[in-house]
Amino acid sequence: MADFTPPGGRNRVDSGLAAHDAPAGPTPDDAAGASRASPPATAPVRPPQPDAPDHLDGAPRQGTKPHALRRQAYAAIDLGTNNCRLLIARPADDNFTVIDAFSRVVRLGEGLAQTGRLSDLAMDRAVGALKICADKLKRRNVHLARSVATEACRRAANGAEFIERVRNETGILLDVISAQEEARLAVLGCHILLEDGIGPAVIFDIGGGSTELVLIESGAPVPHILDWQSVPWGVVSLSETVGREGDNEAARLMRYAEMRRLVSESFAEFAVRIAAHRTPDLRLLGTSGTVTTLASVHLDLPQYDRKAVDGLIVPATSMRDIAGRLSAASPEERRKLPCIGTERSDLVVAGCAILEAILDIWPANRLGVADRGIREGILRSLITTDAEGCEAQATLRRFRQASR
Repeated sequence: MADFTPPGGRNRVDSGLAAHDAPAGPTPDDAAGASRASPPATAPVRPPQPDAPDHLDGAPRQGTKPHALRRQAYAAIDLGTNNCRLLIARPADDNFTVIDAFSRVVRLGEGLAQTGRLSDLAMDRAVGALKICADKLKRRNVHLARSVATEACRRAANGAEFIERVRNETGILLDVISAQEEARLAVLGCHILLEDGIGPAVIFDIGGGSTELVLIESGAPVPHILDWQSVPWGVVSLSETVGREGDNEAARLMRYAEMRRLVSESFAEFAVRIAAHRTPDLRLLGTSGTVTTLASVHLDLPQYDRKAVDGLIVPATSMRDIAGRLSAASPEERRKLPCIGTERSDLVVAGCAILEAILDIWPANRLGVADRGIREGILRSLITTDAEGCEAQATLRRFRQASR
């Protein structure tokens, strides 16, 4: 297999056979979704959306991309505590068009809260998913890629060993990014969906092993980050820390209250810092499987539909009501909901607790929902940096020719 490991964590990939790979089946994390569901009787408010379902906001406006770059494929891999996700895209004017996507629940951080290490089974699952990603990189003839790992690899005592195993078995060099870089990429990938308004806004990303909250000043092509916080509570780490849920509703509600307490305590310092930035019309945007799942329940979708969810604006009271119902429901009752199912039924409650804690410290009336984040942020950065490099080289060539 080709070596995908140049310096700096960005991966150049050798040419391979081009193939048309269908995106993975629709889940709250996939870039491609099923056909749009019929809107509810009271249509939710949505900001302007791209015309095509796979045409996502791309790099900040830099003028026309060099013609050669428009033919190139770029890729982003995000290996989180719970999911492994891949997005491959080509530049399209000031945006990019997704040509392939992959998402799989790998639960890399399973058991990490108790042992401090990645388990063999969890690593096997992640490596299996990354092998599929590596094959797609070659078959799509990807020009430039960046692959990142987040909280599970940051925290695990054997994280470095796992990174080396991935490099040896897949050719992918995972860049274990800081929590600050994770927050920056999430904002870069989804801020375009933030509602217009005056004053700062909060963007958050509920992950498997951590949650990032970012206070931004919007308005520029790239938002200015005023403050940020990362806490070690994600849907996996929080679920494992509080232990198994009880057999009756009272026990489940006590467990949920403990989740909210733990998260609220972690948010306390950030809450004090951002209190002075509150305005009469607070804006809030979330990117995570939690918010897309709860938005799907809000719409009563028969199956997940990215086009119906990405960019949706949901009343905060509705999200709190859904969170309350799910926290009291039994695992069997949650599994019966088509947009939750077996894979998310045990983790969605922790996501609800984190979301409610966020609404406590930034009590917006409405919540924006984004089915995009770190991968899109990586793609925007890659495409912009590559375009700027090509433009700089062209300028240097013209200067040298003029100097002859």
